[in-house]
Amino acid sequence: MSRGGAIDYPGALEAVERILNRGGNAEDVLREVLAALRSRGISFASVQVAGRKGLGDALPDGEQGERIVAPVVHEGSEIGSLALAADDRAFVERVATLISWYVARVETRRDQ
Repeated sequence: MSRGGAIDYPGALEAVERILNRGGNAEDVLREVLAALRSRGISFASVQVAGRKGLGDALPDGEQGERIVAPVVHEGSEIGSLALAADDRAFVERVATLISWYVARVETRRDQ
C-alpha cells in the first residue's frame, strides 16, 4: 500500500468521474477506472462482480499491503465488491458507489 500521501485521492476521484461521465461499454469503463486508480498511486485495484471472475486480475499486486474491500450496491442489492490498496475507507466506498451502475450492467449482461 502506498504511504506518505503517494496516492492522489482527489486526482483519482476526478479521473473516475470523468471516465464514468464519458460512458461506454460497462467492462471497458470499469477497466479504465481501475487503470486510472493505478496511475494515481493505488498499487492494487480489483472489481468483483457477484459470483463471477473479477476485473483487474491482470493488474500487478505491487506491495503486499492492506486492502480495503467495499461492497458495490445497486438498487439495494450487493452486486459485487471493490478492493483497493488504499488507506482511505471513505474513498474506496465512494468509488464503489460511483461504479455501481456499470457493475450492474456487467452483471445483467452476463446473466442473459
